[in-house]
Amino acid sequence: MHCPDMRLQRPAYWDEACDHLVQRDRILKKLIPMYGQECIQRPQGPYQTLIRIIVGQQISLALGRKLWRQLVQDCGPELHPECILSRTEAELRSLGLSLRKAQYVRDAAQYFQQASWLDGAWWQAQDNSAIVARLCEIRGVGRWSAEMFLIFFLGRPDVLPLDDTALLKAISCHYFSGEPVSRFEAREVAQAWAPWRTVASWYLWRSLDAAAVEY
Repeated sequence: MHCPDMRLQRPAYWDEACDHLVQRDRILKKLIPMYGQECIQRPQGPYQTLIRIIVGQQISLALGRKLWRQLVQDCGPELHPECILSRTEAELRSLGLSLRKAQYVRDAAQYFQQASWLDGAWWQAQDNSAIVARLCEIRGVGRWSAEMFLIFFLGRPDVLPLDDTALLKAISCHYFSGEPVSRFEAREVAQAWAPWRTVASWYLWRSLDAAAVEY
C-alpha cells in the first residue's frame, strides 16, 4: 500500500492534514510516522464503490472481501448494473450474499442505471449533506454507507463516521485503554482532528488492520 503504486493516489491535502494532526494529537503523533508513506487507494467509480460498501456492511472484513471477489468473478471488474440486474436474488445468494444484501445490491444497480447522469462531476459539486441524502434514497444505504462513500470515493477530508465499529474500537484502544467508548466520547476526542477527521480516522483504522482502509 505504498504511494508509488500506480493504483494509489495521495490526496493533495494529505500532507497538510498529517502535519496538523501530529501537532494536535498525541496518539496520531505516534501513528502517522508509522504509516506515513501509505495512502487511501484510488477509488473505482461511484457505482462500484457503493456496491462494495453495501456488500461489506455489518460483516467481518475477511468475509466482505471474499463476497466482493465472488461478485467480481461473476460479473467482471466493472460490475455493470446490467449484469447485477440480470441475476436473480437466488443467483446472488448463491454467491454468498444474504437475501437482504442481494436485494440491496439489485436496488443500487437499478438506481444507478436509471440515474446514469450522476457522474463524477455531479458528486464533486455536491456538499456532504446533499450526497448523504441522495444515497440514503437507495434501499439498504444508511448514514454509515454514505459516509464511507464520502471518504473512499470522494476523498472528503473532514468526515467522522461515528457509526463505524472499527473506528470506535480504535479510539477505545488508543485513547481509553480498551474501555468501551460512546459516540459522545469519540466525538470529543475527534474535536482536535478537525478539519481533517477523515485522515485521522484512516490512520486509526490502519492501526488495526491494513485491509480495513480500502473500499
